[in-house]
Amino acid sequence: MCELLGMSANVPTDICFSFSGLMQRGGGTGPHRDGWGIAFYEGRGVRFFHDPAPSVESAIARLIRSHPLKSHVVISHIRQANVGKVCLENTHPFSRELWGLSWSYAHNGQLDERLYELPLTFYHPVGTTDSEYAFCWLLGQVRQRFPSPPGDIAELSAYIADLCDRLRAFGVFNMLLSESHYLFCYCTTKLAWITRRAPFGEARLKDYELTVDFCHETTPNDIVTVIATEPLTDNERWERLGTGELIVFENGLEVARRSPPGAAV
Repeated sequence: MCELLGMSANVPTDICFSFSGLMQRGGGTGPHRDGWGIAFYEGRGVRFFHDPAPSVESAIARLIRSHPLKSHVVISHIRQANVGKVCLENTHPFSRELWGLSWSYAHNGQLDERLYELPLTFYHPVGTTDSEYAFCWLLGQVRQRFPSPPGDIAELSAYIADLCDRLRAFGVFNMLLSESHYLFCYCTTKLAWITRRAPFGEARLKDYELTVDFCHETTPNDIVTVIATEPLTDNERWERLGTGELIVFENGLEVARRSPPGAAV
């Protein structure tokens, strides 16, 4: 399967530290050799970088690791292909326009053939992955339900969670999704997150020899949440999402959550 990385922050923040750990899993400490991608939001704009090469060997990935592009919302993905050949059009994150905003999406997991029984409406895949097909269906459903942006993030989050539940019925569906402001995170099997805020401390990567003392890199008002398939550090306490759970972050803080019926909260 693939691995995901996301970030939500209340100030423009670079993701060099976390990405340094993730890129090692793309063919180094992990088997995810079939391409990688990353999306950085800056206001309503978004910068995309994609490469079908393993991230551990990618010159573009090394640029991202060393160049501090600052963003409020980031979505990244390293791929271990199961559906669709290894090529540029099959690398995540995928993007589509809705409400005049660029929505970005990345998926970890595999969905069975029943997925393709879901009818597509406005959006259609460019590549051949189950992931992109699921994204086209999901965003098309949101477009039909909400022709204009809803005023309540709880209403939108609940509907997206319901759509994710339908996709989870076809297999493993771990997802990151953003329209530039909110970061939607849905879990079937593996997704963990950590919020860093004052008093900041030291963080040590699992997959790369790098330690950062964030008290020297931040201000007392900074709030940064990082989401990953597996925790990227080995000296911090990460929270794990449960199966069928959706959590939404805005400016680094949780603003909505939907737990499945019967889950302990």
